Amino acid sequence: MARLIEELRKLPGIGSKNAQRLAFHILRASDADAQALAAAIHELKAQLRLCSICNNVTDVDPCAYCTSPTRNQQLICVVEEPTSVNAIEKSRNFNGVYHILHGTLSPLNGIGPEQLRIANLLTRVQGRPADAEAMEIILATSPTMEGEATASYIAGLLHQSGPALSITRIATGIPAGSDIEYADEVTMSRALEGRRSM
Repeated sequence: MARLIEELRKLPGIGSKNAQRLAFHILRASDADAQALAAAIHELKAQLRLCSICNNVTDVDPCAYCTSPTRNQQLICVVEEPTSVNAIEKSRNFNGVYHILHGTLSPLNGIGPEQLRIANLLTRVQGRPADAEAMEIILATSPTMEGEATASYIAGLLHQSGPALSITRIATGIPAGSDIEYADEVTMSRALEGRRSM
């Protein structure tokens, strides 16, 4: 029981009390329910991976967004987490591709540039042919202190990548201090339409 509680505490947003409640719920559940939960976790780890291009969660590599012929490959939207992709897709206002960082800069929590997936974004930008059309990078990190710091840091790196690169930031249609994944369709649409240069 102690081992299960300790493992459950590793989940985001789960403290000691919630971990205990979950552990006792699992203990009281039927064997079939416990096996179904274990099988779902095992299948998730076995079948899903990160896209080698954009870092999105996928069962095929590269993912459907990166291989879609109908998407604008010269328009890359940089987001913090895979859940942010769903918020942007719900707006039905974006036809580019994505790049998922899997976090934000947070020195107090020991998260620096090395812990984020920034390197393959730079590779995507710098690896394009010299005669390729201009590329736009939309920095769509959440308008929190960490999200703003991450966007500024990435913008600084991207400005060194050449003149045929437009770097924009989503507008402040998203309330400051909130997470982008909780934005409704209208707010997300306005944020994308009102993006600004950095």
